[in-house]
Amino acid sequence: MARFVSPHGKNRGGRIQPRESGTGSTDGLTPVFCLRYLAPPFCVTNCERQEQAAFAVTLKRLSTMTWTQIRNSPRHGLGSEKIGRAAIRAPIPGGITDDVDFIAIRFNSLAPMVGFRSNQVFHVVWLDRAYTLYAH
Repeated sequence: MARFVSPHGKNRGGRIQPRESGTGSTDGLTPVFCLRYLAPPFCVTNCERQEQAAFAVTLKRLSTMTWTQIRNSPRHGLGSEKIGRAAIRAPIPGGITDDVDFIAIRFNSLAPMVGFRSNQVFHVVWLDRAYTLYAH
């Protein structure tokens, strides 16, 4: 029986393990996206079909870039920018601690997805399609 070996890590007992960085930094790795915290009214289910498609295409494009490339890209392109916690106008989901820094990445023209990075994983918390999450 053939086993799947991920280009991102070693296959150990049928489980895909993340690639480890020699420096401990994950900046040279491509992002993994988590939608666990998305909730109305900032959820993908509240987006129009075109916005949903733009979100999917953006995730695909970002998944081919490293975190360093994303950070060095223009903030109104596929780059990112920090958003101060005090600027967020929506409730912050439980489980997200006070030390978390939020990042905005554009997904549909200038409309940002806002979330936080935990190592290689970007947790998308809000899709700010109406530009109401923070002062733009």
